[in-house]
Amino acid sequence: MLKLKNVSFAYAEEPVLKNIGFTLEKGENLSVIGESGCGKSTLLKLIYGLLHTDGKIFWEEKELLGPNFNLVPGEPFIKYLAQDFDLMLPLSVADNIGKYLSNQYPQKKRNRIKALLEVVEMTELADKKAKLLSGGQQQRVALARALANQPELLLLDEPFSHIDHFRKNNLRRRLFAYLKQNNIACIVATHDSTDALSFADKTIVLKNAKIYAENSPSELYENPPNKYVASLFGDVNEIMLKNLVEAESSRKKVILYPEEIKLTNKSGIKATVIKSWFKGGTWLIEAELSGKTFYFNHSQALKGEKKINLKVSEKLIESRIK
Repeated sequence: MLKLKNVSFAYAEEPVLKNIGFTLEKGENLSVIGESGCGKSTLLKLIYGLLHTDGKIFWEEKELLGPNFNLVPGEPFIKYLAQDFDLMLPLSVADNIGKYLSNQYPQKKRNRIKALLEVVEMTELADKKAKLLSGGQQQRVALARALANQPELLLLDEPFSHIDHFRKNNLRRRLFAYLKQNNIACIVATHDSTDALSFADKTIVLKNAKIYAENSPSELYENPPNKYVASLFGDVNEIMLKNLVEAESSRKKVILYPEEIKLTNKSGIKATVIKSWFKGGTWLIEAELSGKTFYFNHSQALKGEKKINLKVSEKLIESRIK
């Protein structure tokens, strides 16, 4: 189990992280999300031992002491994949993955490399030089290399940022399934809500150097404590309650995702269409309600300036009042 207690860090006077504390069980997947500069990458570096903190970081009963005590930073049971991949560019894909594997048992090494090539879908490029790969391909090789000597804890900093969208989804499924099967704990620092929602067991939101929210991804999505947390999962609306409930006059607001607002032929919330944005399976409709812009999803485009009626579940409104 990983445990952090009162972990703080500052590059200068202003703290990047302040009194961070959480636990992570073996085999659990934690996503760390938040706006740029909130300290996601710094947190991974502190856990790995590249930066020093006066707080406490433990793995099981062992305290991880960091660079002030260790000549070589890092721990043998932790692997850290930074945003720069640090590959040996003259070497092949297979040689990069097997660089730190023992040569004492050649067949075992070859089998290990082959299995990891399959996980990151690079089998056909095993003999290609790393310098000839695209950024996304290099990132996949770096992922495989991080798993070569199987870690107990894997730290991933924006691990899919260079990978094509059509390949990213399948790679995520294969990678996180592999981690679960092998009981490898993982922390992913990410801007991508799919990493947080689909694969994490729990999610931490960082803001203003502190843990701003912490819960399961589904709980944070379905019951966001505020607009900031909701916005990390995609488009979000903050609509005055009085614009949704006729008898209401308070200044309270309601947080709603575009998919939660429905078009209706019956009388309801009256709005005006501004523009339609094609999103693949749906259209994102930009509309105006009482002088404020908001967004909702619909199956087809709507003409600008069209007057429409909308509905939102009363139960949903009650649960999202802030």
